[in-house]
Amino acid sequence: QVQLVESGGGVVQAGGSQRLSCAASGRTFSKDGMGWFRQAPGKEREFVAVIAWSGGYTLYADSVKGRFTIYRDNAKNTVYLQMNSLKPEDTAVYYCAASRTVTTTLGAYDGWGQGTQVTVSS
Repeated sequence: QVQLVESGGGVVQAGGSQRLSCAASGRTFSKDGMGWFRQAPGKEREFVAVIAWSGGYTLYADSVKGRFTIYRDNAKNTVYLQMNSLKPEDTAVYYCAASRTVTTTLGAYDGWGQGTQVTVSS
């Protein structure tokens, strides 16, 4: 079992930046993909970005490409999501989760964190 704890959410103005952190513990060696998802009120949870613990391969949703960067610190077992040029439509609860593979498929993930709220004001 992998335990994940997100942090770093808050309120930010449009155009601003925010960095989220996801600290992993437990059987992290069994998971290669660490992903970020988000869920806005009244909407389904959607994929944002994923990174491989091994090799650093990344994938991004089209809506965040060029604005968000996912990266990892293997020594700290922590994955980060740097969010720049934030827009009001980025407002959501952001979750990190672990998968055995690097994938964008929601159902492949487990070990979800509790989520952290990001609110972008216009």
